[in-house]
Formats: sequence, C-alpha cells, structure tokens
Amino acid sequence: MQASIAKFASKEAVIGIVGLGYVGLPLMLRYSAIGFRVIGIDIDVGKVSSLNAGQSYIEHIAGEHVAKARSSGFEATTDFKRVGECDALILCVPTPLNKYREPDMSFVINTTNAIKPYLRAGQVVSLESTTYPGTTEEELLPRVQECGLTVGEGIFLVYSPEREDPGNPDFETRTIPKVIGGHTPNCLQVGIALYEPAIDQVVPVSSTKAAEMTKLLENIHRAVNIGLVNEMKIVADRMGIDIFEVVDAAATKPFGFTAYYPGPGLGGHCIPIDPFYLTWKAREYGLHTRFIELSGEVNKAMPEYVVGKLMDGLNNNGKALKGSRVLVLGIAYKKNVDDMRESPSVEIMELIEAKGGIVAYSDPHVPVFPQMREHHFSLSSEPLTAESLASFDAVVLATDHDRFDYELVRTYSPLIIDSRGKYRAPEANVIKA
Repeated sequence: MQASIAKFASKEAVIGIVGLGYVGLPLMLRYSAIGFRVIGIDIDVGKVSSLNAGQSYIEHIAGEHVAKARSSGFEATTDFKRVGECDALILCVPTPLNKYREPDMSFVINTTNAIKPYLRAGQVVSLESTTYPGTTEEELLPRVQECGLTVGEGIFLVYSPEREDPGNPDFETRTIPKVIGGHTPNCLQVGIALYEPAIDQVVPVSSTKAAEMTKLLENIHRAVNIGLVNEMKIVADRMGIDIFEVVDAAATKPFGFTAYYPGPGLGGHCIPIDPFYLTWKAREYGLHTRFIELSGEVNKAMPEYVVGKLMDGLNNNGKALKGSRVLVLGIAYKKNVDDMRESPSVEIMELIEAKGGIVAYSDPHVPVFPQMREHHFSLSSEPLTAESLASFDAVVLATDHDRFDYELVRTYSPLIIDSRGKYRAPEANVIKA
C-alpha cells in the first residue's frame, strides 16, 4: 500500500483512464497538466485517432489542450493490454437506462471484464460512472478478485463519482470537490493518494456504497426540485402568473430557498437517468420511491406540455400544427454546450413531426444533427436571419444559448413558444411554456 501511495505522491505513477468522453477527457487533461503520464483507453477508434492527432471532439475542450497533453506524453489506445502499464485505472464509462428504464450496466461490466486479465499487484481501480449503491461491491469486486489478488492488500478498489458541469466557467476538474469511498480502509487511503494531487479537496466517506448514494442524492435533489418548479409553472400559468418572476422574487430570501427554474424537460447524462437507478435498487429492499418517481413523471411530461402550448399558439393564429413549419431553437440539453444526450429538444422535435409539423432547428453548437441511438433527423442547423425566421410559422425556444440574437428572434418570428423565460415582458407574439 505504501509503495502505491508514494508513487502517486511523487507523480511516478501512470494513470489509466478508460472512457474518454465528457468525464474522462477533462480528467486526462488535469493529470497530464500536473506531470503524470496518462494512457487513455477507449473502444471508439475515431476518438482515439482524434486524440492522438491532438484534436478535441468536445466543443468546450480546446484542441490545444489535447495537443499539449500529447506533447507531454499522453497517448490514447484501443488496446486493453496497456492496462498492465497503469498504476491507476479510472473507469469513466456510460451507465444509461434500457428501454424499461432499468440500469444498463453492460458498459461497466464489459469494461471490468476487459481490464481484468491485465490487473496486477499495486494497482488501484476507481469507478466514476454514476450507478446504484452496491455496484462496486456486487459487480467490480468479484471480477477484480478473479485476478488472484486480495482487494485491500494486493490491489485496491474505490468508487469516486464524477462531478462535471460542462459549459460552466466557474468550475473545473481541479476545483470541484471529489467524494471517494474505498472497499477497505487501505483502499480508501490509496484512492485518496490517487486524487489528492489532481483535486483541491478530496472528501472521504465510509464506504463505496455511501459514495454511490452521494452521487444519486445530488442528482435526485436537482430532479425533484426541477419537477417541483415545472409543476408550479403549470399551476402559475393557469392562474395567469409568471413563474419566472415568482422564482426570482423567492430567490431574494437569503436562507431556506434555492432557485430552480422550469424548462422543457430534463436533459444530460445524469439528472434524467440517475434517479431511476435508486428507484430500481430500492425495489430489491421492498421500497417504492414515490417522491422520486413522481418528479420523473412531471419532468418527462414537459416536452408534451411545450408542444401543447405550440398547438394553442398556432390555433390562435388560425393554423394547425399539421403542415406548419416549426423552428426549434437550441437542441443541446443545456445552454452553451454541444452535448445532445437526453435532450428534451429532440423529443419536442419528434412530437412535432409525429403530429404532422415540418420541423427544423437552429443551434450554433450543433451544426449537423448527430447520429444518435434512438433519434434520427437528417437536418442541419438553420441560419438565423430576418428572412428565415419570418418563413416559419412558429419558433420553439428550447435551449437558451447565449449566442442567439434574441431581439432578432423576437422581431421577426410570427410566434415564439418560450420554454426558458427569455422574454419576460409581455409580447403579442410570445407564449410562455
């Protein structure tokens, strides 16, 4: 154990990061920047080729940072045999839901199976993927033990949930506190040694289960509160009250209130998904997480609510949705990023198309609609001009990127369905959704 800790303290350790996406890539850059040799492993040949060429495939991560890491010794590979060279293996792989809204653990299990033949004494394995409490013990532990080493003595196992907020300039990998739980006290000490050089504040907890539950609580907290304010939005709208004005006013209270704002639904790789990891696991204990599931139902219904407002607005203009040309403004899941995962904008587009509308989109961060597992549109981003806006029957403001010219949109759009509260003053052509 002490030899492993000393390697991290002296930065002689080789860091292996498995999964080079929105979580793994920033982590790689941080370790490389502070002097560690980093090996990145990913099954995506295209990602590996881009990184080895010093290029980034994530908009908010500059290619020059990747190029600098390459010049400092970072290399990407699809070869899992390279696992043996690493002193730490940090697993940053997806944990989506299947079509039954149950955890899909295939990426975690397949990755663990892939590294298992090459594990050796002195290594630490850290899972960062968001998952249900018990995953590290139930899925990783038995597989790591199959390498013949005793966990906590010959090899070390920890769970440290990722915390990333893409597009937020106020936080970076270094400044976001890192929660970590170890399978044994020795595992925890080695895990702390792994993260302390790279992260300003490491927060140890008593077990991997506690660390897994911490991540779920963080995201369930957001999901429930967003569900609450989305439900309040519907009530306020029926009463003729602007919910955004109400939230702003409530936010002046200096204690006991945190401002959450409504929107067209939940997006991203965490908040729409993570709560269901706990609801699924709770059933094993005979528990029904009604509060969490109710918020999920409210948030899931938001795209249909927005499309309902669109249909009302078109009807007021003497038009049906069928045959109308509708521009969806912003299709990334949050402002100022290119991340499309679980974006409610895409569901809005599908609902419009299913009801006979002719849908298009404009997003400066997504020039071409990407290939997605479940959603298919052969579209490119429309330019925002006075002529193009006037040619659409309606504009649905779904993601409020800073790069949009909102005054241009307001001036030339016949109808705007505003799901983000960008237009606070009453406007004849704006319907709040």
